[in-house]
Amino acid sequence: MSIWTRISDAIAALRKGDSLSDVFGKLRTPPERRVAFAIAVIALGAKMAKADGQVTRNEVAAFREVFHIPAREEKNAARLFNLARQDVAGFEDYARKIRRMYGDDQTAPLCELLEGLFHIAVADGEYHPREDDFLSRVAEVFGLEERRFKAVRAQFVPGADRDPYDVLGVDPEMPLDEIRKQWRRLVRETHPDAMMARGVPEEAVKLAEKRMIAINEAWDEISRQS
Repeated sequence: MSIWTRISDAIAALRKGDSLSDVFGKLRTPPERRVAFAIAVIALGAKMAKADGQVTRNEVAAFREVFHIPAREEKNAARLFNLARQDVAGFEDYARKIRRMYGDDQTAPLCELLEGLFHIAVADGEYHPREDDFLSRVAEVFGLEERRFKAVRAQFVPGADRDPYDVLGVDPEMPLDEIRKQWRRLVRETHPDAMMARGVPEEAVKLAEKRMIAINEAWDEISRQS
């Protein structure tokens, strides 16, 4: 059963009266998380579109770069997007449900979801202050540290402050060997096989390319300074 078939099932549940929050609550097992991840990006992307007041073609194209949408499923994707935009539930409700869906295995998949939203946010060539407020609050609800949020923002937003220690999630006072261990752990965590095992859709794994570049650049910068 394809990911879009399962998304179609979710839309059918929405039509019967379930809320998107209910849908997230049902998609807890690892095989279903690929579906949940896609729905989460669509739903929060729709809410983010309301934050800056418009949906551009570039933003739609950016979503297509993350998820290949079969022609026969385009109407379902659009329907889900519109349902999320019109839903009276706030984006924070979505974010809380999504966080609970991942249980104890939160940090990596939630960071990857945030990367998907950043990818869409900057697609129109402008990073709006309201988008920054939106994504900052989503990261907060997800339980991601501020330095993790700044590290993701630096991967996607041109000109954003980029601290190599924030990118690796380490303190400048740490011994270089400990920083190296953290760098290697992040490289392993960012490997496509590891991401797929966490329930990240295959289509979304490509977003990790920017993270891997940032991780390696951060390590190079720190090691040169030591």
